[in-house]
Amino acid sequence: MKKNISLYSLDEFDGMRHAGRLAAETLDYITPFVVPGISTGKLDEMMEEFIISKGGISACRGYHGYPKATCISPNHIICHGIPSEKKILNAGDIINIDVTVILDGWYGDTSRMFFVGKPSVKAKRLVDTTYETMMAGIMACKPGATTGDIGHAMEQVARKNGYSVVMDYCGHGVGRVFHDGPNILNYGVPGTGVELVPGMIFTVEPMVNIGTHETLTLSDGWTVITKDRQLSAQFEHSIGITETGFEIFTKSPKGWDFPPYNE
Repeated sequence: MKKNISLYSLDEFDGMRHAGRLAAETLDYITPFVVPGISTGKLDEMMEEFIISKGGISACRGYHGYPKATCISPNHIICHGIPSEKKILNAGDIINIDVTVILDGWYGDTSRMFFVGKPSVKAKRLVDTTYETMMAGIMACKPGATTGDIGHAMEQVARKNGYSVVMDYCGHGVGRVFHDGPNILNYGVPGTGVELVPGMIFTVEPMVNIGTHETLTLSDGWTVITKDRQLSAQFEHSIGITETGFEIFTKSPKGWDFPPYNE
């Protein structure tokens, strides 16, 4: 056991498979409803009802006082956007939907980007690069690698495409708790940080901005935006380190891992 990092037996990974699948199924379920004219509050309500119908509960509702079941972050909102009946989606928006469920004591945590109608070329390129960034980080995961290797792999993809990575927020350990060690930064130096060993479970969730990496938190205490109000995107998977590499627990059962989902 490493300090502040929970290690799980590979048999225990089965709990994460079920929780991760429910989180992914929730995003699959809501996909057809992400259209112009719907409110983020309505999407949140629908997802919570779906989670409960499958025997889970939202890990977000009530977490440090958070008021909703999911986080929905459009356009220049980086993360922790609070769903609202007043926030209506418009054609051309891009949004991140972040879902964490608790199922039988396990936390499944994932997020995806969605296009509301047809995105701009600029927005689509950002979203495509952000998915590539996440997958580069995941592919760096194996026993003997380090958290710095993950961050470096992600940072390289974002920067070669002219984007910045958010430094104020990062991935984290997950499993039987919502947030655990190790932190998975969106940047890093190869060979530094925590060494990866079988049994670790954590999220890889890069946040990539068109402009500056700098962030601002709004007066609600939750919503984080880009300081320059330019677009931001994020994808997130929960993964476990195996004896030979990694396992992704939150892949879409429908194969809807990145947009567009309905073409």
